[in-house]
Amino acid sequence: MNLEDEHMRKVIVGAMVSLDGVMQAPGGPQEDPTGGFHHGGWVAPLADEVFGEEMGKLFEHPFDLLLGRKTYEIFAAHWPHAENGPDDAIARTFNSITKYVATRKGLELTWQGSVALGDAASDVARLKQGDGPTLLTQGSTELIHTLLAGDLVDEIHTFTFPVVLGNGKKLFDDGGKAAAFKLTGSRVSPNGIVIARYEREGSVKTGDFAMEPPSAAEVARREKMQREAQE
Repeated sequence: MNLEDEHMRKVIVGAMVSLDGVMQAPGGPQEDPTGGFHHGGWVAPLADEVFGEEMGKLFEHPFDLLLGRKTYEIFAAHWPHAENGPDDAIARTFNSITKYVATRKGLELTWQGSVALGDAASDVARLKQGDGPTLLTQGSTELIHTLLAGDLVDEIHTFTFPVVLGNGKKLFDDGGKAAAFKLTGSRVSPNGIVIARYEREGSVKTGDFAMEPPSAAEVARREKMQREAQE
């Protein structure tokens, strides 16, 4: 990272995921049942005090929200109506900050402070060059895929729950650009939630545990792979 990079706005992905990487509908059965997803609300039974503390840390520094269309619709139907309730503090924060929304469908932005992004990759790249607080994602799997494909993510904060969901929208797809990250913080909650913070660190480095020179069996294996690749 050079000095110029240090003054750019960061994009931070905040993601609640299962062991098999599913992010879909963590908050409740009605959040997002698309695709026949039947496990909505898988976070609630395992949420504990440490999880709450670490989620709070994600929101304690200035930020704007960076949301995909479906997550925006979920949030816009909830947070404007959540003030003076048990989540009053975060509701007031969410309601007062800017919400950048990736949408190509002419979505009606009913939530105060919302700004549409017509082309997520180019618009987020432009936002990163400007002044302002961190850009923080919540949910928004398709948007995250776009950001990872464009190498626009500076940090990934994962909250990994000890469940396997089998199907559903996942944090990573096959379109992400290869990138190295370093672990800069971690914690395990009493209910087994593994909380980890990763920061972008250059390109992927590779090595080799193979014998030198390779055995005759290994040479034969490589030749077989080459033949199969050409078939």
